[in-house]
Amino acid sequence: MPPMPRMIDISLIVNDEPVQRRVEPRTNLVEFLRDDLGLTSPRIGCEHGVCGACTLRLDGAIVRGCLVLAVQADGARVETIEGLSGSAEIVALQRAFHERNAVQCGYCTAGMLMTAAALVVTRPDAGRADIREYLSGNYCRCTGYQAIVDAVETVLRQRNGRPPSP
Repeated sequence: MPPMPRMIDISLIVNDEPVQRRVEPRTNLVEFLRDDLGLTSPRIGCEHGVCGACTLRLDGAIVRGCLVLAVQADGARVETIEGLSGSAEIVALQRAFHERNAVQCGYCTAGMLMTAAALVVTRPDAGRADIREYLSGNYCRCTGYQAIVDAVETVLRQRNGRPPSP
């Protein structure tokens, strides 16, 4: 069997910017984004895909960046909070997180926002229990989730033309 190459060339689109790099085959996507590209919103938490801190989008799907190798993203489109911040897609969630005090230490925030943005699109009629279940793969050690659920519910209510809950 031939030896595994030390470095592999990859090309991908990250936050609408074309990127070409050489990477080690074992480099996971979150490490590549942070170390090679300086995109620090996807965090390295558990490195087992459990905590959600490394959540990002790969070809439109929410994935755990610690479970995807950078070479697997070759030819793909990757989106992080840096690429979505201030966009019409996420600005209402950012505002609601701020207004509902759903951001405390901030470690989980990018992953929570990425997941919440997917929820808003895929489950526009979600209730509080649905929101909790959808976000359950993202750990937050500071907020107790109540404020995060409030923020997401606020955005869903606004989008459905309902008044915000008290």
